[in-house]
Amino acid sequence: MNFQEKILSADSLPAWREALRAQGKPLAATNGCFDILHAGHVNYLQAARNEAAALIVGLNSDRSVSELKGPDRPIHSEADRAAVIAALEAVDAVFIFDELRATTFLELAQPDVYVKGGDYEVEDLPAEERAVIAAQGGRITVLGHVPGKSSSDIARRILAD
Repeated sequence: MNFQEKILSADSLPAWREALRAQGKPLAATNGCFDILHAGHVNYLQAARNEAAALIVGLNSDRSVSELKGPDRPIHSEADRAAVIAALEAVDAVFIFDELRATTFLELAQPDVYVKGGDYEVEDLPAEERAVIAAQGGRITVLGHVPGKSSSDIARRILAD
């Protein structure tokens, strides 16, 4: 599959999800900005993929990244970030969402497993995200944190030059 075909819209995501269900394939979902991709991201996405038969990545839009990280971010456009994430072997689909929270993305994707990085605790996740997963009968998994790998630290070094 061409990596560009992995980038789904709100119109195409439900049918894609239904096809996985029809094949009996459980879905893992994760989300983030993924502004400056590094080895920590790649390892994390592979570990997330290992939680199910398929992985979809919810990608924060440029607007939401700016709101979350500040006016100098993102470094890379949402189209570029989506292309890079979609090109990874571990990733089966990418969905760009504009909200600050992943709630709408999770409602559309209906994952069996919601995967978050080790810099989170389940209790720290927004209540509405946890509620969506619970209502769908899914589970939340928190993977281990890899210290020393941070896009924000890399961006600060780039912007300081």
